[in-house]
Order: sequence, then C-alpha cells, then structure tokens
Amino acid sequence: MAKNQHRLTCSFCGRPREEVNILIAGQNGEHICDDCVEHAQNIIAEENNNREQARKAGYKFAIRKPSEIKAFLDQYVVGQDEAKKILSVAVYNHYKRITQKKKDDDVEIEKSNIIMVGETGTGKTLLAKTIARQLNVPFAIVDATVFTEAGYVGEDVESMLTRLLQACNYDVQAAERGIVYIDEIDKVARKNDNPSITRDVSGEGVQQGLLKILEGTEVLVPPQGGRKHPEQKMVKMNTQNILFIAGGAFDGVDKIIARRVNTNAIGFGVNKELQEMQKKNMLQFVNATDLKSFGLIPELLGRLPVITHLDPLDRETLRAILIEPKNSLVKQYNRLFEMENITLEIDDEVLDFMVQKALEFKLGARGLRSICEHILTDAMFELPGSDVKTFHVTLDYATRQFDKSKMNLLKVA
Repeated sequence: MAKNQHRLTCSFCGRPREEVNILIAGQNGEHICDDCVEHAQNIIAEENNNREQARKAGYKFAIRKPSEIKAFLDQYVVGQDEAKKILSVAVYNHYKRITQKKKDDDVEIEKSNIIMVGETGTGKTLLAKTIARQLNVPFAIVDATVFTEAGYVGEDVESMLTRLLQACNYDVQAAERGIVYIDEIDKVARKNDNPSITRDVSGEGVQQGLLKILEGTEVLVPPQGGRKHPEQKMVKMNTQNILFIAGGAFDGVDKIIARRVNTNAIGFGVNKELQEMQKKNMLQFVNATDLKSFGLIPELLGRLPVITHLDPLDRETLRAILIEPKNSLVKQYNRLFEMENITLEIDDEVLDFMVQKALEFKLGARGLRSICEHILTDAMFELPGSDVKTFHVTLDYATRQFDKSKMNLLKVA
C-alpha cells in the first residue's frame, strides 16, 4: 500500500507525492498538488482583474462640445431644436463639472438635472437614450408610476439606482457617472392642495423621497432590487455625479399656462395670428410656477433647475420622422424585408396617409409605428418563404389594410 502511494504524482506538474506538501485526489484518479492549486488561483485572479479593467475602460467617456452633442441628436431625432440645445448645454456642463480640477477658490458647480415637458410621442425618451449612447455612459430608464413612499406596497425610489447598477454590470464607479431618465414624472404630482386624512404615498410621498437622491447623497442600494431589509446586502452609491433627466406629458398644464399668459387679449393692436400660434403650443411658455401649480412640490423643482419643452409634432415633422433619421421607421421595415430577400417599396401617398392618421389619433411618433404595423402585418405574415422579390405598397392597399384593422375603430378626439 505504501509502495503504491509513492507512485502518486500531480497530473499537472508531474511531481511525485513526496516532493509536494498536499496532493488532492480527483474522482477519476487524477491528482493536483498545492503548488498547482496556488498557481491556478493566481491565473484566475489575474484574468478576472483584466476583465474588470476592460469592462471599466468601456465606460471612459470624452467630453463633447454642445454643438457636437446636438449634431449627433439631429441624426436620430427630428425637430425639437430648442430642447436639443438646452439638453446639450446641460449635459456638457454636467460632465465638465465631474472632470473639473479642484481649485482653492471654493467655487463649486452644482448639478444641472433636467425636466422635459412634452406630449406623448414627441421624443422625450429618445432624446435621453441618444445622449447616453453618444457619451458611452451607463443609462437606465425608470417609471415613476411604480414608486411609493417607503413602507408601502410598490418600489422604493432607490430601485432606480439598482437599474443603473444592472445596466453597467454592477460597476459602482461607472454607475456614479451615469444618467437616469425618470419617465412619467407628472404621475407623482400632488393629488390636490387640500389636507387629507390619508397619505399621498404615490404622489407627494414619492417626490419627498426623490429629493436627496436628485441633489446628491450616499444611498444604500439593494443590488437585486425590491424592498430594503436588514438581512440584504447593500451597495453604497453616491448620487452626486449622476445626471437625472425627468420627463412627463403633464396633461392639462397647458390650461395653467394659458391662464398665466392670458392669450385672450382683445383690442386693435392684437396679433390674432400670433395668438393662434401660441394657443397651439402653450408648452413653450412653461416654467417652474406652472409645474408647481400642476402638483410638483417646490423642493423637487429646485433640484430640477433646467426646464425645457418639446413641441407638438406637425405634419412635416411626422413625415420626416418616417424617412429621415438614421433609425427611421421606413428604414427599419426595409431592413426587415431585406432579411427575407424582399425589396420594400412604399409610395409617397402612403407616407402622407400614415401621417394623416397619426395626426387624427394624436399619438405622436409612436402612433406612426402602430399604423405601419397595421398596414404591413399581413405582408410580413404571408411573404416570408414565398417567391416574391419586390413588395410594392400603394395607397389603395394601405387604405384597405388600415380600414380592416381594429385601430380604425378608435374614436378620434
């Protein structure tokens, strides 16, 4: 028995049992010595470190000038020039603030969080996603409607930081320089100004919970999301350098603005044409006072100092959205048909028809995609696997397809 034991060797380095301290046996007769185990551990640690460094290097961003940021946005978002300009300057100043060299003059640049006001489908989310893509920073979209005050059914406001951590594979340093887009911020508005015996846990309570996070503080974040509890491991994050962009439709705020602006002036010197233009786009006059009247608390508005609006989409803009951006709807459907070796041809009259229906249903750019789907669904169902090489969409075909769709049953407001 002792003789057989002396014959045991390490399957990796080949050294016999007497020349090593420990020889670990495997299930199929293989053995490994303690030196090889230590060497393998060092190789694994070095490989993990290299992967970590490569992952962090992927989030190195270069500060781009506001004009460069806007030029990039122009490739993907049609119109909204004023919103693009304000966003570009705010983002540029924010990342200058992060990378500034410390000086002894006690001048500290504060955060420039942004709030965007615009009708549904005008491009609020697309603007935020496109900026994050250009800067190569972690980006997370969260919905404010799921948040409730701490202790109630729903999600804590800290869960938005969990999404940001997950977006960058739990790289805390990268997440602390990321961008969080808070959608539907108008849905957490104060329900009314009258005191109530019940708590406004999904309205004003959420706004109060957002205050410290937006301003900049150290937050304990549950890495897997959900409610915080003492047994769960927490990740500490500093929100000082996280840019928060809030967006919402704020349905009804135009009436608040109209009362303040007073568009019903009368007299000989009144420009009626200008008045009508103003009434069609009251959001251009929005300010913090209007949002306060809508239901956002002053403390929250103070932490969202940059306010911008998005213009309603007119006929020309909607038509441009169909064909001009790099990721336009027509280009997307062309690619889908190309993957089946089919050439898609759409008449100009069909594009005008889609735009007309989108204006009727007041769904913005999102409505265009729904209309495209209703017109092309039958073709995308029948043509794959067929001998058809070219599919030509005429106005007659588009009208017939849309008329038999359920979307055509919607009542136009």
